[in-house]
Amino acid sequence: MIRIGIVGTSSISERFADAVRTVDGVELARVASRDAGRAREFAARIGAPGIAEGLDALLAAGDVDAVYLASPNSVHAAQVRAAVDAGIPVLVEKPATLTAGEWDALVARANERRVVLLEAMRTAYDPGIRVVQDLLPRVGRLRRVSFRYEKRSPRYDHVLAGEQTNIFDPVWGGSALRDLGVYPLHALVLLFGEPLGILGSRVGIASGADGLGSAIVEYDGFLADVAWSKITDTSLPSEIQGEDGSLSIDAIDAPRRLVLAPRGGVPETVEVDAPDNPMVGEVERFRDAVNGADIAKDHARTAETLRLVDRVLPRPLR
Repeated sequence: MIRIGIVGTSSISERFADAVRTVDGVELARVASRDAGRAREFAARIGAPGIAEGLDALLAAGDVDAVYLASPNSVHAAQVRAAVDAGIPVLVEKPATLTAGEWDALVARANERRVVLLEAMRTAYDPGIRVVQDLLPRVGRLRRVSFRYEKRSPRYDHVLAGEQTNIFDPVWGGSALRDLGVYPLHALVLLFGEPLGILGSRVGIASGADGLGSAIVEYDGFLADVAWSKITDTSLPSEIQGEDGSLSIDAIDAPRRLVLAPRGGVPETVEVDAPDNPMVGEVERFRDAVNGADIAKDHARTAETLRLVDRVLPRPLR
């Protein structure tokens, strides 16, 4: 049994804990927070038997075999390094690090110490994305791909009120591109491999971070347009267009309803059978990695996604 300690007491940690309870071979051990009272309250809510005051105490606990990091983006690298140096397997929330260079260095460090390091990119381990892969040959030669993740964050209201909040604070690595744009970019890398190039632009908000953005990604023979936003919503699906048909995808982070429309034929709707909690797949993959599964390709997809982010971020905000 792999006993997992959680760093972070946000809603995503709560969803992660719910996923852990449904996966064989793993269980909750402790919740870590610098605020012991907050850790106790959160541990009671999710059913974790213990707490730790801070990361160092968690890593030193004798009943913790692995850790899940759901801390602010800017501290991921330092926390991963501490866990790896302590010999503790790490599942780190996306984006795993702020830059591809940081990620490459951490992977090398983890490999040297033979410690598991995995990014919690749920799209990569979602059954819906596997159905998309299975249906791809039926659209024929690819010509255009449109992937999007646009969901207005309730915390944007804080920004509009003149307040600062972590997910929109550049100091903590807050960024719509890093938080949501990585989903469609990772899906591109997973489905189609490394692109030839990318050109993107972002719109800034009062917090100093980007609130939304778009990018054109070039592949051999087709183009992909990617859109992301934390300040607006959309009802538009993602889509893959080929010369023989198109595939509509309701949500690129967790595909559940796909519509395959053959050229000149009758559209076919495919409903994906998947767990209610989309984080189950990443927990299963982490368990398998700790038990010896090869995750070199997982590392490579994270690195390529971060390289795409690195190419878009330096352009000035609009």
